[in-house]
Amino acid sequence: MIKKFLTAAVAFLCMMIKLSAQTDTSAEKLTLQQCIQIALKNNDLVQHGEITSGIAKANWQGSKGYMIPTLNGDINHGINNGRNIDPFTNSYANQAINFANYSLNSNLTLFNAFAIQNNIRYNKLAYEASGFEVQNTKDAIALQVILQYLQVLTNEDLLAVSKQQSDVSAKQVERLNILNEEGSISPSQYYDLKGEYANNQLNVVNADNNLQTANVALAQLLNLPYDKNRDVERLTLADITENTQSNSDSIYEAALRNLAIVKAAELRNRSAIYGVKTYRSQRYPSLYFSGGLFTNYSSNATNQVFVNSTDVQTSGYVLNGTDKLPVFVQQDNYSISKINYGDQFSNNFNSTFSIGISIPLLNNLRNKTQIRTALLQQKDAEITLNATKVQLQQNVERAYVNVVSAKNRFDVLTEQVNAFKESFREAEIKFNAGAITSVDYLVVKNNLDQANLNLIIAKYDYVLRSMVLDYYSGKLTF
Repeated sequence: MIKKFLTAAVAFLCMMIKLSAQTDTSAEKLTLQQCIQIALKNNDLVQHGEITSGIAKANWQGSKGYMIPTLNGDINHGINNGRNIDPFTNSYANQAINFANYSLNSNLTLFNAFAIQNNIRYNKLAYEASGFEVQNTKDAIALQVILQYLQVLTNEDLLAVSKQQSDVSAKQVERLNILNEEGSISPSQYYDLKGEYANNQLNVVNADNNLQTANVALAQLLNLPYDKNRDVERLTLADITENTQSNSDSIYEAALRNLAIVKAAELRNRSAIYGVKTYRSQRYPSLYFSGGLFTNYSSNATNQVFVNSTDVQTSGYVLNGTDKLPVFVQQDNYSISKINYGDQFSNNFNSTFSIGISIPLLNNLRNKTQIRTALLQQKDAEITLNATKVQLQQNVERAYVNVVSAKNRFDVLTEQVNAFKESFREAEIKFNAGAITSVDYLVVKNNLDQANLNLIIAKYDYVLRSMVLDYYSGKLTF
């Protein structure tokens, strides 16, 4: 009995530990940097860009291979039946012959007007550009995460303020309900505050819905399942860099030096220039070297070894009077044996080496079309680079104006909230003392409530615009 009790107690304790661990995990807060890292890891566009960059790297490495010679080996085994050429004697034979051919061939381009070198530079710059394009994709996703992260924080603060406003109204409703039942106040004052309390409760519901919607959007951006218990770390104005001391020109110059989108466009433009050089180089003659090693085998190959000479009577004769005397000829006798595989492999070995010049004369206007296409691609890359710089300058100027305006708005609203807080403090004292009506009290309270909401929105608007300007300045890295 005691053993069963201990077993049950241990099982219950393990279950509680497990539930506690799960609760701690779900309650763990994500930092902004963690959200960015998760989004970059799970985003399909980043993965696609990395694959594209890998292909560009393979093309670059492949283009370097043209600097080294080619080397190819061929092995051919077969059987000939019937009347065919004996590969050993090079004469006709009417029998089955097994044969084998072996060859090793090599080719090397010695000079082709630097077409290979230009193609290597073209592919190298294209690979480097693809890397910066991946980084630009990451930057864009990181900025989206920052925007949504701040949206979550904004809605958290709006919900907190809405609950605080609702709590203030609830206390007043509770107090006025007692006074109304005692007949100390007019019923309109009680119902005015009760209506305001209902409006505050509705604001809490709306703010909570907005917060959950923002959390869902953030989870989708991170490509994670939505978890209502997932929370994010808070940010403060101390985390924000003061950018209003700089000017838009200096920030633009920093953006030209640091941003991946500019570097990618510059590399694409340089790559296109070498693309034109590559195709133009192909109009000139090229010098090449080639060589080969060869050998073969034939089952009909034989080796003849002289043995002796004998006299052999022929069918002819000579007349000696009336007598026919036979004619003899000397015949050499040979010992015939098959030549083995290894001996044929070495005996039939031969080689060839050559140096030649290939002169392009007419190739269906293919090279001319390639040059024209490359020139258009170069022009397009140049236009893209210029457009990127112009768009960047416009974005920097707009971002700078926005951050200055956001800071000024935040400073003004901060002063406004401080003023309305003091006004509300005095109004609440007077209202509790019966010195002002509920209408006057609600006007002051609504002014403070709206100022608090405006300040929250202005705060995170300033945070966001400061981060965007930090990105252009090169101070914000992902």
